[in-house]
Amino acid sequence: MGWKEVAEPVLTRMPSVQQPEGHVPFRRKLTWTAGVLVLYFFLTNVQVWGLPTNPGGEDLFGQFRSILAGSQFSVLHLGIGPIVTASIVLQLLGGADLLGLDTDDPRDQVLYQGLQKLLVVVMVVLTGLPMVLSGFLPPSDALAAQVGGTATLQALMFLQIFVGGILILFMDEIISKWGVGSGIGLFIIAGVSQRLVGGIIGPNGLVANWVGIATGQIAIGPVIGGSGIRQLLLSPGGVLGVFTTILIFVVVVYAESVRVEIPLSHARVKGARGRFPVKLIYASVLPMILVRALQANIQFAGRLLYNQIGDAMPAWLGVYQQVNQTGGGQSLQPVDGLFYYTAPIYSRQDWMWFVPGFSTQDPLQIMLRVGVDLTFMIIGGAVFAIFWVETTDMGPDATAKQIHNSGMQIPGFRQNPGVIEKVMERYIPQVTVIGGALVGLLAVMANMLGTIGQVSGTGLLLTVSITYKIYEEIAEEQLMEMHPVMRQMFG
Repeated sequence: MGWKEVAEPVLTRMPSVQQPEGHVPFRRKLTWTAGVLVLYFFLTNVQVWGLPTNPGGEDLFGQFRSILAGSQFSVLHLGIGPIVTASIVLQLLGGADLLGLDTDDPRDQVLYQGLQKLLVVVMVVLTGLPMVLSGFLPPSDALAAQVGGTATLQALMFLQIFVGGILILFMDEIISKWGVGSGIGLFIIAGVSQRLVGGIIGPNGLVANWVGIATGQIAIGPVIGGSGIRQLLLSPGGVLGVFTTILIFVVVVYAESVRVEIPLSHARVKGARGRFPVKLIYASVLPMILVRALQANIQFAGRLLYNQIGDAMPAWLGVYQQVNQTGGGQSLQPVDGLFYYTAPIYSRQDWMWFVPGFSTQDPLQIMLRVGVDLTFMIIGGAVFAIFWVETTDMGPDATAKQIHNSGMQIPGFRQNPGVIEKVMERYIPQVTVIGGALVGLLAVMANMLGTIGQVSGTGLLLTVSITYKIYEEIAEEQLMEMHPVMRQMFG
């Protein structure tokens, strides 16, 4: 017996959201999407019972929070981290052909979905349990005495984190089947948009900052040849952050519109023509979440290791110190060793050693860290984009079958899936690699320049691109509602 036969009784019985029967009306999709988003915002404001009144402390996920969604100390403390980590494991196993699953086979599809859910449950345990036991979610001494000890309280706290991790899994599945877009993408948009709005109209946001400067309430130094120009350029509400934010919007929208359009014609309906667009960002930006999540897991492992052995950690592995943060306060960060060089560039403070008050690291160390981050993101973006395309049926083979099954063909070529596949192979693999590498480069550059509201550049990049995708999906849904015949033609 193979592993599929052994695991099938468990994987096929994993709880799942019921698949809709037939077409879901657009208004119902919007209703489900809005309902899940309201529930998401509600759960991010429900604090884990068992914490002190003011738990304080830094967020272990730090700058990765905008990508992993969720909220610190809430029941959604883990965010989408377990889902993304499980996807990374499946992508790597599938890419190495170790699973032996054929996604075209209905039986293997059920096994794949069940395996993904099982891995998410495992990742919730592997991520949430160390956080509780290592003190990153500190238990209240008063509540511990009431429930019979610290161990019992920690068990109750972990149970809440576990339930939150499972809830976000099913919320994602509800949106994927009954709503618009994907749950992971919408949760990222929700978190980043909240920070972005706060960075614009909040008490210390962009508007308040410039109004204070204009009215003289915020003192700045000499603008010409002094510290004033640095404050105007590099402050959280400064010119450089505004410029970077606008630039990301423009570049992402432009990149989403760049495409190669392959002409199509219907084999049985004369005059029915269409085009298959192969976009520059063909694999979307979702593979970038996998790359950043992989980096987040590496940094998470480093913090847990340092929390256990402290200064006994070998220097080549990591040296940790309290580092000043952009928004004030300090956090424990690696300043040397493997965990330092594999940490992504979070903001301008991490690499502008020539600006007073910013990084005090050696310039060679900073340049090496930037080089590692660029290499990791560019190569990782290309690799995960390839895995994403193959596992989501966007490759040349799957695309050719979809076009053939819809009754379409490429003018001038025989109506044969093999012929269509050869044409697709001229474009899809190359565009996938180029698009994945480009998104990785943009993510690093956006982080280095900084954005409004201390939103990570990667988070803003993902938000703009995912929002554009949702806009296209909404437009397509409206088109299908207006012309049901097109829905039947394209399945």
